[in-house]
Amino acid sequence: MQSINGTVRVFRKNPLARSLWVRNSCSKLFVGGLSYDTNETVLKNAFEKHGEIIEVRVIAHHVSGKSRGYGFVRFTSEASAIAALKEMHSQVLDGRNIRVEFARKG
Repeated sequence: MQSINGTVRVFRKNPLARSLWVRNSCSKLFVGGLSYDTNETVLKNAFEKHGEIIEVRVIAHHVSGKSRGYGFVRFTSEASAIAALKEMHSQVLDGRNIRVEFARKG
């Protein structure tokens, strides 16, 4: 264990603890491989059958406003996020196979 300014860190010795810490939230999913035509409404409609959604964001270029092909979906519970991840990973949305994984801090 490491202690930095009174904070105990177990990340070096426990990869599971590190992976849990690295996730931004256990209820936030990264969705990659989106069609450039996919908007937040389409993304929300595709994921809402797995649970209550707090936030949906499709990331767009700051100048052109064009989608960058990925986004995030945040659920109210970890169970809903896990269900969505299992069901939606590698599914087709707007003609593209999407990639779904837990979001990480970046």
